[in-house]
Amino acid sequence: MRQIDHLGIAVKSLAEAKQFYEKLGLEVTSEETVESEKVRVAMVPVGESRIELLEPTVPDSTIAKFLEKRGQGLHHLALQVSDLSRTVARLKAAGTRLINDEIRIGAGGHRYVFVHPSSAGGVLVELVESADPHQ
Repeated sequence: MRQIDHLGIAVKSLAEAKQFYEKLGLEVTSEETVESEKVRVAMVPVGESRIELLEPTVPDSTIAKFLEKRGQGLHHLALQVSDLSRTVARLKAAGTRLINDEIRIGAGGHRYVFVHPSSAGGVLVELVESADPHQ
């Protein structure tokens, strides 16, 4: 593990959420839609980490369901790893439950996999490998 990559926060409106962070003097550095997750994402760098704002693009997305059940708030913790394939193999061998067994490509081209909260002390944990191996 290198560091906390980001904290994912589910929001109803990216526009409203961005305004709050901009009032704090932070800058939104990127926005994109991740079609595979049915979500619009905005990244807000904070020190060596980031806040990832997540707005659903359709009513049946994971984030939309989260918002309906729990409201806006912290959705997941993302940890940066240097070798995601090796980390996933080690976790599977140890019996760790994953949300997605296959590594996926997400925002910014990062590779990721989610660890089920039942295997991570009740927290949804995303393991992320940078698209740029020098990051």
